[in-house]
Amino acid sequence: MVLVFLGIVASVIRLVIGRTLLDRIVAMDVLTIIAIVLIALYAHIADRFVYLDVAAVYGLLSFLSVLAVARFIDRGL
Repeated sequence: MVLVFLGIVASVIRLVIGRTLLDRIVAMDVLTIIAIVLIALYAHIADRFVYLDVAAVYGLLSFLSVLAVARFIDRGL
């Protein structure tokens, strides 16, 4: 849990003081990955594997949002 907390702190710092838009996008993606890991750990601890479906959907939405932002940056819409 200490390493997860340090990952969250490092990502928030990068999100706040990121120099470029890409730094901020990567920081948000890392935060969503950490959230997915926390959901999966909770599913394991609570012995409720239905939460793994929630984590999978959240991961898919995160992936699609990163693709949308990358396309936005590439085309400059």
